[in-house]
Amino acid sequence: QVQLVESGGGSVPPGGSLRLSCVVSGDNLEYYAIGWFRQAPGGAREGVSCHSRGDGSIYYTSSVEGRSTISRDSAKNTAYLLIDVLRPADSGIYYCAASKWVPNAQRMCEDVSPDHWGKGTQVTVSW
Repeated sequence: QVQLVESGGGSVPPGGSLRLSCVVSGDNLEYYAIGWFRQAPGGAREGVSCHSRGDGSIYYTSSVEGRSTISRDSAKNTAYLLIDVLRPADSGIYYCAASKWVPNAQRMCEDVSPDHWGKGTQVTVSW
């Protein structure tokens, strides 16, 4: 059974940085596309960044493009999301997700229907 556990959230002032981690157990992360999704209070869950191993594609939603990096460490079976120059609009619960197959990274982020979800980590950007 695949399990995903996020960490690294917290309260950060605007302009700061955070690196979120997602430890995967139960299978090899190399077999999966990974994604990070965000849900703000009262809002829908939306894709922030996704990475497809199949075609190597990477997708960032426009609000974080240029200040965010998705990555993975195969040796640690862990995925990461780094966001720089944080804004209050970045606040929300961040969920890690994994899917065995996706058409490409953008579709994974847009479809918001991965095979597996983590339970999320809270990110709050405020003074």
